[in-house]
Amino acid sequence: MARLDVTETFHEISFPGHLHTQDSLQRALKFQFQDTDILIVSYPKSGTTWMQEIVTLTLSRGDPHLSRTVPNWTRAPWLEQYYFTAVLQASPTTPRVITTHLPHHLLGPALQGSKARVIYVSRNPKDVVVSFYHFHKMANFLPEPGSFPEFLTRFLESKLDFGSWFEHIKGWTAQEAALNLLHITFEQMSMDLRGAIENVSVFLQCGLQEEELSSCVEHSSFCSMKDNKMINYSLVPEEIMDHSKGSFMRKGQIGDWKSLFTEELDQYFNGVFKSKMLDCDLEFVWENLEEEESHS
Repeated sequence: MARLDVTETFHEISFPGHLHTQDSLQRALKFQFQDTDILIVSYPKSGTTWMQEIVTLTLSRGDPHLSRTVPNWTRAPWLEQYYFTAVLQASPTTPRVITTHLPHHLLGPALQGSKARVIYVSRNPKDVVVSFYHFHKMANFLPEPGSFPEFLTRFLESKLDFGSWFEHIKGWTAQEAALNLLHITFEQMSMDLRGAIENVSVFLQCGLQEEELSSCVEHSSFCSMKDNKMINYSLVPEEIMDHSKGSFMRKGQIGDWKSLFTEELDQYFNGVFKSKMLDCDLEFVWENLEEEESHS
């Protein structure tokens, strides 16, 4: 665990040294994708774990056995992490399910000409930064987050580990025509989980029967995942993730950013967001209006 406080800088992006080495990052960029591969791509705290679960359940037609017995980092290993090659060799199943946080400008060349299916998961950035802030508090392999205003500034200036959220989302979503890519949002999964799973199953050419779909919905619900040790990261030792400082699966809500954003921080965020997203016409869901109405 000596590498917990080490940061690897690769192509001007910081990565936690506990999980990444220069070699593992370099290998990721040269990875030979197969046409049958399924690649889950996201910026951290955007719904990655949720999508790993949906893909696992869809491929197993709603049977929860795999998702209840095998940790998600083994079922859908991280391309850029040092243990990736060993895990992939140990479980040579087809299709291979692979996960990555790498931006498109780094990974794009390896995917060129490949028919691998890419599922890009995004989330509104205000909720991303709040979730990432809470995660920094418990993850001992990430730098101290400092105060939330300081953390927000680092996020907006693209100085956090894993690089720029803005470049990440714009880089990948611009590839919808060039790649075999499905873009699903955290908000879609949250507001219409059944619809999101149907979209994924069609994309993966794995049509589900009604009872299979219902089982997928049941086992990938937030409550079900929060209690599943293979997903909720409770298996990770305390020295790596301090579970006394929070849980990996916290709330899974849309609009939780309001718990930390002041009006001043919101104006600051909106100004930067507007200027950095000028060339991007993606629309975001910032709050769950149905939930708001039920509480009013």
